[in-house]
Amino acid sequence: MKIVAIGTTNQAKIAAVKAIFSSGQYALVPTNVPSDVSAQPLSDRETRQGAMNRAKHALEKENADIGIGLEGGVMEIDGELWLCNWGALVDRDGTVITAGGARIPLPLEVANEIRAGRELGDVMAQYTGERNIRHKEGAIGVFTNGHVDRAGMFHHIVQLLAGQYEFFCQNR
Repeated sequence: MKIVAIGTTNQAKIAAVKAIFSSGQYALVPTNVPSDVSAQPLSDRETRQGAMNRAKHALEKENADIGIGLEGGVMEIDGELWLCNWGALVDRDGTVITAGGARIPLPLEVANEIRAGRELGDVMAQYTGERNIRHKEGAIGVFTNGHVDRAGMFHHIVQLLAGQYEFFCQNR
Protein backbone atom coordinates (compact mmCIF):
# COMPACT_ATOMS: atom_id res chain seq x y z
CA MET A 1 0.00 0.00 0.00
CA LYS A 2 1.35 3.43 -0.97
CA ILE A 3 1.20 6.27 1.53
CA VAL A 4 -0.11 9.49 -0.03
CA ALA A 5 0.54 12.54 2.12
CA ILE A 6 -1.85 15.41 1.41
CA GLY A 7 -0.28 18.75 2.32
CA THR A 8 -3.36 20.23 3.94
CA THR A 9 -6.11 19.73 6.49
CA ASN A 10 -8.62 21.65 4.33
CA GLN A 11 -11.67 19.42 3.89
CA ALA A 12 -12.42 20.49 0.30
CA LYS A 13 -8.88 19.66 -0.82
CA ILE A 14 -8.84 16.35 1.07
CA ALA A 15 -12.14 15.38 -0.58
CA ALA A 16 -10.63 16.04 -4.01
CA VAL A 17 -7.69 13.73 -3.32
CA LYS A 18 -9.90 11.04 -1.76
CA ALA A 19 -12.06 10.98 -4.89
CA ILE A 20 -9.07 10.04 -7.07
CA PHE A 21 -6.85 8.05 -4.69
CA SER A 22 -9.67 6.03 -3.14
CA SER A 23 -8.69 2.48 -4.03
CA GLY A 24 -7.34 0.06 -1.45
CA GLN A 25 -3.82 0.57 -2.73
CA TYR A 26 -3.47 4.01 -1.08
CA ALA A 27 -3.40 5.16 2.53
CA LEU A 28 -4.20 8.89 2.63
CA VAL A 29 -2.59 11.03 5.31
CA PRO A 30 -3.68 14.69 5.50
CA THR A 31 -1.01 16.77 7.19
CA ASN A 32 -0.58 20.43 8.03
CA VAL A 33 2.47 21.82 6.19
CA PRO A 34 3.48 25.32 5.11
CA SER A 35 3.22 26.57 1.56
CA ASP A 36 6.21 28.89 2.04
CA VAL A 37 4.45 31.50 -0.10
CA SER A 38 2.21 34.43 0.81
CA ALA A 39 -0.96 33.68 2.76
CA GLN A 40 -2.72 35.03 -0.34
CA PRO A 41 -0.75 34.02 -3.44
CA LEU A 42 -1.03 36.74 -6.07
CA SER A 43 0.14 35.01 -9.25
CA ASP A 44 0.12 31.70 -11.05
CA ARG A 45 3.83 31.34 -10.33
CA GLU A 46 3.42 31.88 -6.58
CA THR A 47 0.34 29.65 -6.37
CA ARG A 48 2.10 26.84 -8.28
CA GLN A 49 5.14 27.19 -6.05
CA GLY A 50 2.92 26.93 -2.97
CA ALA A 51 1.45 23.66 -4.28
CA MET A 52 4.92 22.25 -4.98
CA ASN A 53 6.16 23.27 -1.53
CA ARG A 54 3.17 21.66 0.18
CA ALA A 55 3.66 18.42 -1.78
CA LYS A 56 7.37 18.24 -0.92
CA HIS A 57 6.84 19.10 2.76
CA ALA A 58 4.04 16.54 3.08
CA LEU A 59 6.15 13.82 1.45
CA GLU A 60 9.03 14.49 3.84
CA LYS A 61 6.97 15.03 7.00
CA GLU A 62 4.97 11.81 6.62
CA ASN A 63 7.78 9.77 4.99
CA ALA A 64 5.25 9.02 2.26
CA ASP A 65 5.53 7.46 -1.17
CA ILE A 66 3.66 10.35 -2.81
CA GLY A 67 3.06 13.93 -1.67
CA ILE A 68 0.24 16.06 -3.01
CA GLY A 69 -0.06 19.81 -2.60
CA LEU A 70 -3.02 21.93 -3.65
CA GLU A 71 -2.99 25.71 -3.56
CA GLY A 72 -5.53 28.37 -4.44
CA GLY A 73 -4.65 31.93 -5.33
CA VAL A 74 -5.43 34.82 -7.61
CA MET A 75 -3.71 36.18 -10.68
CA GLU A 76 -4.15 39.30 -12.77
CA ILE A 77 -5.16 39.54 -16.41
CA ASP A 78 -5.78 42.94 -18.01
CA GLY A 79 -6.40 44.63 -14.67
CA GLU A 80 -8.84 41.99 -13.39
CA LEU A 81 -8.13 39.50 -10.61
CA TRP A 82 -8.95 35.90 -11.44
CA LEU A 83 -9.16 32.84 -9.23
CA CYS A 84 -6.41 30.36 -9.97
CA ASN A 85 -5.53 27.00 -8.50
CA TRP A 86 -2.60 24.65 -8.82
CA GLY A 87 -1.65 21.19 -7.71
CA ALA A 88 1.60 19.28 -7.43
CA LEU A 89 2.46 15.63 -6.98
CA VAL A 90 5.93 14.52 -5.94
CA ASP A 91 7.35 11.09 -5.20
CA ARG A 92 10.42 9.65 -3.50
CA ASP A 93 12.22 9.30 -6.85
CA GLY A 94 12.17 13.07 -7.32
CA THR A 95 9.32 13.17 -9.83
CA VAL A 96 7.51 16.51 -9.73
CA ILE A 97 4.26 16.92 -11.66
CA THR A 98 2.12 20.05 -11.66
CA ALA A 99 -1.26 21.03 -13.08
CA GLY A 100 -3.36 24.17 -13.09
CA GLY A 101 -7.10 24.47 -13.13
CA ALA A 102 -10.08 26.63 -13.93
CA ARG A 103 -10.05 30.41 -13.80
CA ILE A 104 -12.87 32.88 -13.36
CA PRO A 105 -12.76 36.63 -12.74
CA LEU A 106 -13.55 37.99 -9.30
CA PRO A 107 -16.08 40.78 -8.81
CA LEU A 108 -14.43 44.17 -8.48
CA GLU A 109 -15.47 44.60 -4.83
CA VAL A 110 -13.77 41.32 -3.92
CA ALA A 111 -10.69 42.09 -6.03
CA ASN A 112 -10.32 45.50 -4.39
CA GLU A 113 -10.26 43.92 -0.92
CA ILE A 114 -7.54 41.48 -2.01
CA ARG A 115 -5.52 44.32 -3.53
CA ALA A 116 -5.85 46.05 -0.13
CA GLY A 117 -4.03 43.09 1.43
CA ARG A 118 -6.84 40.82 2.63
CA GLU A 119 -7.02 37.06 2.04
CA LEU A 120 -9.71 35.75 -0.29
CA GLY A 121 -11.18 33.45 2.38
CA ASP A 122 -11.67 36.37 4.77
CA VAL A 123 -13.15 38.55 2.03
CA MET A 124 -15.55 35.77 1.04
CA ALA A 125 -16.67 35.30 4.65
CA GLN A 126 -17.60 38.98 4.77
CA TYR A 127 -19.07 38.95 1.24
CA THR A 128 -21.33 35.94 1.89
CA GLY A 129 -21.85 36.17 5.65
CA GLU A 130 -20.61 32.55 5.95
CA ARG A 131 -17.64 31.34 7.95
CA ASN A 132 -15.09 28.77 6.74
CA ILE A 133 -16.20 29.07 3.13
CA ARG A 134 -12.71 27.92 2.06
CA HIS A 135 -13.50 24.49 3.57
CA LYS A 136 -16.83 24.30 1.75
CA GLU A 137 -17.83 25.67 -1.65
CA GLY A 138 -15.14 28.35 -1.78
CA ALA A 139 -15.29 31.46 -3.92
CA ILE A 140 -15.62 29.27 -7.01
CA GLY A 141 -18.84 27.79 -5.62
CA VAL A 142 -20.28 31.19 -4.83
CA PHE A 143 -19.42 32.75 -8.18
CA THR A 144 -20.55 29.75 -10.25
CA ASN A 145 -23.84 29.57 -8.34
CA GLY A 146 -22.91 26.15 -7.00
CA HIS A 147 -22.15 24.55 -10.37
CA VAL A 148 -18.49 24.06 -9.38
CA ASP A 149 -17.40 23.93 -5.75
CA ARG A 150 -13.91 24.02 -4.31
CA ALA A 151 -13.60 20.24 -3.99
CA GLY A 152 -14.74 19.86 -7.61
CA MET A 153 -12.26 22.44 -8.82
CA PHE A 154 -9.40 20.65 -7.07
CA HIS A 155 -10.81 17.24 -8.11
CA HIS A 156 -10.04 18.16 -11.72
CA ILE A 157 -6.48 19.11 -10.80
CA VAL A 158 -5.92 15.85 -8.89
CA GLN A 159 -7.20 13.96 -11.96
CA LEU A 160 -4.62 15.79 -14.07
CA LEU A 161 -1.87 14.99 -11.57
CA ALA A 162 -2.79 11.30 -11.25
CA GLY A 163 -3.12 10.86 -15.01
CA GLN A 164 0.25 12.43 -15.73
CA TYR A 165 1.87 10.44 -12.96
CA GLU A 166 0.47 7.16 -14.27
CA PHE A 167 1.57 8.02 -17.81
CA PHE A 168 5.12 8.98 -16.85
CA CYS A 169 5.54 6.04 -14.45
CA GLN A 170 4.42 3.60 -17.15
CA ASN A 171 6.86 5.12 -19.61
CA ARG A 172 9.99 5.30 -17.44
